[in-house]
Amino acid sequence: MHASREIDLSLLDAPLRDAVVETARLARAAGGRALLVGGAVRDLAAGARQVKDADVEVFGLEPEKLKSAIGAKFGFDPCGESFGVLKLRHLAVDVSLPRRETKRGSGHRGFMVDSDPSLSVKEAAARRDFTVNAMYFDPLTGMFEDPWNGMRDLQNGILRHVTEKFAEDPLRVLRGMQFVARFDLKPAPETTALCRTMDIEGLPPERLFEEWSKFLLKGVEMSKGLEFLRSTGWLRHFPELAALVDCPQEPSWHPEGSVWNHTLLCLDYFAAHRTGVQYEDLVTGLAVLCHDFGKPAATFRDPKDGRIRSPGHDEAGVAPALSFLRRLTNEERILRDVPPLVQCHMQPFAMWKAKAKDAAVRRLAARAGRIDRLVRVSRADSCGRGAGCKGIDEDCKELDWLEAAAERLRVADSAPKPLLMGRHLIEAGMTPSGEFGRILSAAYEAQLDGAFRDLPGALSWFGAFTRRKAH
Repeated sequence: MHASREIDLSLLDAPLRDAVVETARLARAAGGRALLVGGAVRDLAAGARQVKDADVEVFGLEPEKLKSAIGAKFGFDPCGESFGVLKLRHLAVDVSLPRRETKRGSGHRGFMVDSDPSLSVKEAAARRDFTVNAMYFDPLTGMFEDPWNGMRDLQNGILRHVTEKFAEDPLRVLRGMQFVARFDLKPAPETTALCRTMDIEGLPPERLFEEWSKFLLKGVEMSKGLEFLRSTGWLRHFPELAALVDCPQEPSWHPEGSVWNHTLLCLDYFAAHRTGVQYEDLVTGLAVLCHDFGKPAATFRDPKDGRIRSPGHDEAGVAPALSFLRRLTNEERILRDVPPLVQCHMQPFAMWKAKAKDAAVRRLAARAGRIDRLVRVSRADSCGRGAGCKGIDEDCKELDWLEAAAERLRVADSAPKPLLMGRHLIEAGMTPSGEFGRILSAAYEAQLDGAFRDLPGALSWFGAFTRRKAH
């Protein structure tokens, strides 16, 4: 990674840059010194990223004096103050004092935090995770401070922990995973070794999900991030992933080897083709990560021809995908939207082979939820294979056909919505009962089959249906 000590504050969004500089001026006027620190300095040094948030650490001011110095100008959002962080109102700027952290309990929150404005820069930086995040920059003087040689590691593409206190926060292993993936950093051997001594310590799901989300939404070399997780021994905490490592595949279709290797290639393809729409990329990325979770249970070597087969692995993948996701989040949308993509990821190819009609496309849209997402997952699956395999084609005709059919039928970005509703049955004189569900279910099946395409057609179908029932 190219990096320079030359820090260009113009890479900060203008309101953010102005807030950082003004915070430093106010701190200096009150007798303190405010330094930009952490990810913003790292990204500014790399010079290739638009920086949209900033952390500022203020030395030499007591907490109340710091609050009075900058509070009148900016005001604070209420969250964060209990952790010694002042969040400037309506701005992505966190202001804090240098602090000591003492491990008193398990997990990410098991720390006692004591602010100490008299700490030196090196002492303050010692609590940070990686050297590339422990660099400081004075926005008023342009002075760069790098007590743990983070710039050297950034220039050499090395991810290295600052001190042995790194091991006190287990979340840092997952942070390492997403940093390796995002910035193409090579973990220092001593950092990998230290991570191997660490345990997950009951980290809350929301913190795990935050790191996995950054990995999926920002990772560039995603395979390297997962290989870091494997090298640290942390796959033991994600058994659905661990099971992929030694699961074989038929070499003629998967010359890359194991399901693990295949998943890494799929994720790298996904990373190169993100849309930039956050939720869409998150759902699709999770589905790509989980799409072959069913293979370890479904894979066998056929005694007739010696070939490796995994029949039904798409259906078998739903349960382990849900198990994995539920340990990370209870967000209903995620738990609703990802499993159908795992379950249906082989369907586009099967439908093409069967010369499926419009009704099958509508039914697939109803099962998968969104065909546009499914196509992205299936394309990553198709392209995430080693050189020389059969049928690899980024613009494969099966997916092009499905995309075109879904657009024509207007089901690309949503399942077909039922045309006949309960209110229509009431308007026709029916009294709500258990029969409603059976009628509406039959109507939806008929709609998917193409029996009608609009409400008048649905009502006509309903009239004929009730006449048949009467006879």
